[in-house]
Amino acid sequence: MRHRISGKKLGKSTPHRYAMLRNMAKSLVEHGRIETTVDRAKTLRQFVEPLITLGKKGDVSARRLALRRLPDKKAVHRIFDEISPKFKNRPGGYTRILKTGYREGDNANSAIIEFVEDISTSGQPAEGEETAEKSE
Repeated sequence: MRHRISGKKLGKSTPHRYAMLRNMAKSLVEHGRIETTVDRAKTLRQFVEPLITLGKKGDVSARRLALRRLPDKKAVHRIFDEISPKFKNRPGGYTRILKTGYREGDNANSAIIEFVEDISTSGQPAEGEETAEKSE
């Protein structure tokens, strides 16, 4: 029986699955959005959202817990200093999953996972802002 078992195995061994989730979380924090399969996106959401909640606490023990889950200092620094402050008034639901149809080649159900708020810190405007300025 499968009672009280959460998460998916994704066809990987436990160390491979955790390594994949860490790499995907690092990419999501770095780029703000990534394209993957729907099942991986749902599993990644369960992995990333508690890290953002830890970032909202902001103390040293929360940073150490985040480094235990995501052992990349730059990514954890970005979560705590840039991403989490943008979600300080939101009680959860920091990411969204947009289904994009089926992937060419293996027909896998693909999706884009991204943060709900715009987390880009560069001076470049977001995609929607560029098109609005050009049309005026």
